[in-house]
Amino acid sequence: MTVKVRQWPVWLVVDVVLIVIFAILGRREHEHALSAPGIVQTAAPFVVAYLIMVLISRPWFTINRIWPTGLLIWFGTVAVGLALRIGFGATAAVPFIIVAAIVLGLFLVGRRLVTGLIARRSAHQQ
Repeated sequence: MTVKVRQWPVWLVVDVVLIVIFAILGRREHEHALSAPGIVQTAAPFVVAYLIMVLISRPWFTINRIWPTGLLIWFGTVAVGLALRIGFGATAAVPFIIVAAIVLGLFLVGRRLVTGLIARRSAHQQ
């Protein structure tokens, strides 16, 4: 599905919000403070990784595509995000890697799936 040029920034913001929600849920689950600095510290590596992946994918054409863009953005966000997280001095235990991959997959690929279904349904109704 192709999005009009003026719409892709909205979906970029939605994805970033989903990544921040991932950070909030993780911090809450592990009883870490839900302070703004703590949330930023947890989310920042993944947001930076996401932005890098999106910008190289020509988002004005591909922001809602699952294949191959959505999967590449998901894998890249997880891989680069984990590398940045470690580079920033945080840990990345195997359970965290697994949870990050699953949750970010559900959020980033799932959002694209829902967006595609809504767009197809809307197109059929017109």
